Amino acid sequence: MKLLILLLLFFGVPTRSGAQEIDRTLFGAFDTVLVIVNRSSGAVTDVNPALSARRMSPCSTFKIYNTLIGLQLGLIKGADDPWYTWDGVQRDIDAWNRDLSLREAFRVSAVPAFQALAREIGPERMKTYIDRIGYGNKDISSGIDTFWLPRPGKVGMLISAKEQVELLNKLLNGQLPFSGMHVKGLREVMLVAETPKGKLYGKTGSGKSADGREELGWFVGFLESGGVEYVFACNITGGEHPSGKAARAIVENVFRSQNLL
Repeated sequence: MKLLILLLLFFGVPTRSGAQEIDRTLFGAFDTVLVIVNRSSGAVTDVNPALSARRMSPCSTFKIYNTLIGLQLGLIKGADDPWYTWDGVQRDIDAWNRDLSLREAFRVSAVPAFQALAREIGPERMKTYIDRIGYGNKDISSGIDTFWLPRPGKVGMLISAKEQVELLNKLLNGQLPFSGMHVKGLREVMLVAETPKGKLYGKTGSGKSADGREELGWFVGFLESGGVEYVFACNITGGEHPSGKAARAIVENVFRSQNLL
């Protein structure tokens, strides 16, 4: 079954028997990429095969693996233990301007906290893990604390929605170099929504142009519903204000329309 899922993703199968149809009106005016895999049946939904293999900056979705590397190296303890010490620099997002636990930093997507973590990991250890994971184009050369962020004139880390889903499958299968204990810790901080029908785990990411306009939104993660796990990756471009928040809303609306959340 694991091999079947990977083959389906690799060859770009748009849908497979057992995959639920998606109401595309939920995408609004965004150019939407959404890949969903039912980990029990292997059913794959890919609403835009032409774009799901397109590599983009991961933005803050890379915090999933930055967190795992930090946990594996012992640089982060528990989800609620003291972790990030604010450097006193006032930033536009007020929630970043204080000391944060991992859970808090992950929830508010505190870029300075995860930049500090990346510097502590260092280029050599980071590159080793990136290569072992097989993360996108594996390029961290644009800077140890910025490679996952889009920057004008710089080419850094790039990854496609298909690759995001493949990695999440491997992570949940125990095929990446992280202990089960640390994957469990990651799940704790990734939980973003819970209903009687399911639990949604995920991480948003947003990219802006040089003049500050939103131009890319991501939401990646997994869903537990009815005893079945689904992994997913969504990115959006075009339209009005494509952002991580908007991508998350699309994913949540899709799962609700399928009675999974």
